[in-house]
Parts: sequence; structure tokens; C-alpha cells
Amino acid sequence: MKFSANISRAIIIVGLLGVLFVVLCQMPQFGRIYYPYRYRQIVEDNAAAYGVDPLLVAAVIRVESKFHPDAISHKGAKGLMQIMPATAEWIAPQAGVMDFQEELLMDPEINIRLGTWYLASLAKEFNGRTVVVIAAYNGGRGQVGRWLEEGVWNGSYDEVANIPFPETRNFVLKVKNAYCQYQKLYKN
Repeated sequence: MKFSANISRAIIIVGLLGVLFVVLCQMPQFGRIYYPYRYRQIVEDNAAAYGVDPLLVAAVIRVESKFHPDAISHKGAKGLMQIMPATAEWIAPQAGVMDFQEELLMDPEINIRLGTWYLASLAKEFNGRTVVVIAAYNGGRGQVGRWLEEGVWNGSYDEVANIPFPETRNFVLKVKNAYCQYQKLYKN
């Protein structure tokens, strides 16, 4: 009896903490702590140059690296926007980065430029469909293109459960959520 009372009390406390967290996230001063917008000028300059919503770039950075410029994934993606070195080598000359070296991925200015250029390239390929762009950023443009072509996924957020890669599916959900939060907190 005492054990079940303790569990009930713990469940109530956790529930109240969850409600408090949700309420605090609605307050801009708290939300901006949880959803920071670091490197804002670099993000906004590159977003303007490539025609990408800067808040989408911020959302990708938050999900990919939580704004840690020295982040390296277990697969080898690097920097704020977690770009694979081979992808960066392909992007670099197209984004005006000559003499690209892998260590440049740890430079916030270069990483954001390459990642933002890549988002713009994906947006052009996928007709500006934000959810598809987010999926392709993580799962690869070729893979996502095949899913769409073969009818595995229709590209809509409502059908995100049909994305075959769990990592990509979760990435889309996280970035879309972060993007909504950034729009609430920073759009003006």
C-alpha cells in the first residue's frame, strides 16, 4: 500500500513538472534559453544569400549540434550543421569555398554557409517542400527522392511515419518541432 502511494505521488510530481515545463516553454524568456539562436548574424546573412528561412537553419543547427561548433557525430558528420566531409567537399566550390579542407567544417562561418547552401539546393530540388527538405538533409537527396518516386512516403508531415529510416523520421519530427518553436520565439 505504501509502495503504490509513493508511485502515485511520483507520477503526480512528474506530471506537474511536465506541465510546468510546457508552460515555461511558452514564455519567450525561458523558451529562448531552451531554443537559443546563436550565430544569428552568420545564419541570417547566409539564409538571405541562399533564400532559406533563417529559422529553419537555426532549427537544423539546434537538432544537429545544439549549437556546439565542435560537434562530431558517430558517423563522422562535423560542426554546427553536422555535414559529412564528402558532402562538404561537393558543396564547397558551389558555395564559393575554395581550397576546402575538412577542418574548416569546425568553423561556424564555413559550416553554416555550406549547410545553408545545401538546404537551398534541396529546397530547389524538392520544390520548397520543407518537410521533404528536412528529410533529405538527413536521409540523403537520392534516398528521399526514391521514397517519393516509389510511393513509400508522400512527402507530407502527416505521413512522416512512412519514412523507412527511423533516424530520418525522428530527425524530421525534431526539426519540425524546433522550427515551430523558433518561429514562435523569434519571428518578427
